[in-house]
Amino acid sequence: MCEIYAGQHPERYRPINRSLRIGGHSTSIQLEAAFWLLIDEIAENQGYSTARFISTLYDEALEINGSISNFTSLLRTSCLIYLINKNKAQPEGAPPFQIIAAE
Repeated sequence: MCEIYAGQHPERYRPINRSLRIGGHSTSIQLEAAFWLLIDEIAENQGYSTARFISTLYDEALEINGSISNFTSLLRTSCLIYLINKNKAQPEGAPPFQIIAAE
């Protein structure tokens, strides 16, 4: 059972830092490579650059919730929501979405 998870290529969970501006401040966000691939995909689907998408997400979450205690967790769970919705939209019998790191 765990072979699917334990046997994944280490490149998928390699931590990657990206520097960007959020709310007018320079910051660095560290996420695993698989999450960055998904965030890049989400941003592209929304018609944004990744930096613009992340900044917009931050601003909207701040407006809705008043504060954000753990933004990287918000990014990770946003990826989960994206995958859940993407899998629901797949035709019956289609293979499940797989996260494959860029080489």
